[in-house]
Parts: sequence; structure tokens; C-alpha cells
Amino acid sequence: MNTPLPAPAASRSARPATPTVPTALTALAAVCCLLLAGCSGDAPSGSDTDAGRSGGRFTVTLVTHGAESDAFWELVRKGAEAAAAKDGVELTYASDADAAGQAELVRSAIRDKVDGIAVTLAKPQAMKGPVAEAEAAGIPVVGLNSGIDAWQSAGLLEYFGQDESVAGRAVGEKLDDLGAKHALCVIHERGNISLEARCAGVKKTFAGRTDMLYVDGTDMDAMRTAVTAALRQEPDVDEVITNGAQFALAAVKSAEEAGSRAEVATFDLNKDLVGAVRDGSVQFAVDQQPYLQGYLAVDALWLYRTNGNLSGGGVAPVLTGPAFVTKTNVAAVSRFAANGTR
Repeated sequence: MNTPLPAPAASRSARPATPTVPTALTALAAVCCLLLAGCSGDAPSGSDTDAGRSGGRFTVTLVTHGAESDAFWELVRKGAEAAAAKDGVELTYASDADAAGQAELVRSAIRDKVDGIAVTLAKPQAMKGPVAEAEAAGIPVVGLNSGIDAWQSAGLLEYFGQDESVAGRAVGEKLDDLGAKHALCVIHERGNISLEARCAGVKKTFAGRTDMLYVDGTDMDAMRTAVTAALRQEPDVDEVITNGAQFALAAVKSAEEAGSRAEVATFDLNKDLVGAVRDGSVQFAVDQQPYLQGYLAVDALWLYRTNGNLSGGGVAPVLTGPAFVTKTNVAAVSRFAANGTR
């Protein structure tokens, strides 16, 4: 997307060498100017004078497909808020798991004339129209978390996230190293290209058998029941792979209920999952660093508007994962997880 950079602020004319007003009046005028400018004093230095819709501050909207109160998306949000606080950005976070609803949230941000939009592309086709509308309105849009194979064709400036296919292939190789023979890959949102790519990656490199199980991720009880039933039906399953920390913890209970000896591993991480890796109830987690994704997306929009920077040169994604968390290195991650940032 070729969003024009904001025009530089007009240069000020040089002051005359000799003051033309009494010194006392000059000092008083300076004080008044400082008082009047105080409300926008925290705007980032070097920011362009046309940007910002609230007291001169930049306004950014982050729109995701995350479910409400999902621990993973809280990490994304915390990272975005940290970058916003650093850069003096006024941040709005909005989410809708429904693709049409997410598209409408992007259009709402466009109507609000924000200075930048960060968006996830779980279902890229639904985002193409809104992203094009943002481009037409002169609003830069960056992507994060999902849609690594679609961000450029969708017209985004930059992308921050994990290559899900690479992550899936890495998990498949790890399962081979662990001696697994039959894996069940649980997909909690049908049609989500990131989840599909992960499980497809596992199947591509894992020498054993890989089955996909589709469940309703919005209903944890139903999800656990479905995994329990699958494990009873296929007693030779020795590895359950989930696509979220909370689903891994539920799968541990499913294995117990089914009387299965299957191990559980997962993509993604949170504080509770760190404890499960530490005590061995979950074999490993693949951390895509959601806090970092949110942080980089907001910071990138600020850098683009203030300095014309494009991470990855605008042609390559910035990868935040995969990083394996196992019993051997979980202690190094646990203190950050305790702070709610991993």
C-alpha cells in the first residue's frame, strides 16, 4: 500500500535580531503560550503537525479477531498499550471474532479519521475492502498475528507475527524427536488460516499419523468433551496438539477423562501454561510472543508517520516466533509470564 507520508511542518520565519516589544510583555506572552500548549506537551517529538485527532496526539486503532477476555489477546493488547504509552499514542482496541464484524470495526476507525490502523488477517478476504478504504483515506494499515501469506496482497504496509507453516513444521519435527506416532491437531476456529497452516505444517513433517479435530473454541466444555470423545475413539493417539494455551489445559483434562496416555503440547503460551510446562503436564509450547506483536504494530505506525520507517522494508514480514518453551528453559520465561507479558 502506498500511503503518502504526511507533509513536513512548515518552517518558521526567522525572528528579528532586535525585539520589537518590551521584555516584560515578551516574557508574559511566552508564559501564556506554554500554558496553552500544555495539553499537547506529551506529543512525540518530531511528529507531524497534521496527525492526531485528540489534543495533537496520534490516534491508532488495533482491530483483532480475538475473542473477548481471551488471555492470548490480552497479551497482544498489553504490548500495544506499552508502545502507545511510550510513543504518546491514543490507542483504541476493538475485536470481533466474526469476519464481517471485524471489517465493520475497521470501517468505524476510518470514519473516526484515526492516524493508523493495525489489523489481524485471520480471514484475509473480509479485510481487503476495509484496508483499501483506509488506503483511499490516507490511513496507513499494518498487520499482525495472522495472515503472513496475505498481508502484501491485502495492501498492508508491514506485518508482525509468526510464520505458522514454519512453526507447524517445527512441531512435526519435534514430535518425531520425541518418538510420537499418532497426533491429534485440534483446531478451535474453522476457516482461520493461521490455525489451518499450523496443523498442515505438523502433518507435512511429522512421520507419524496426523488427524485434525475441529471444535468450537467459544465453548470450552464442548471443546473438552470433543477431545475426550476423540481420544476414546482413537486410543492409539499419543500426542494432542492444541492451538492455544487454554485449550492445552483443557486437553490435559480430556486425556485424564478418556483414560488416555496421550501427551499434550500446544502453540501459544500464558501464565497458567508456563506452570503446566514446569510440572510436565504439558510437554512444550510454541511461543509466538503476542505481547511483542502488539507492541511492534503500534510502534511501527508511529515510526512510519513520524519518520517514514518501514520495518522489513515493507517487503518482508518481521517474525516474532516460533520459540519453543520446554521444561529445560521455562524458568527463564516464568518471571515475565508472572508479570503478564508472556
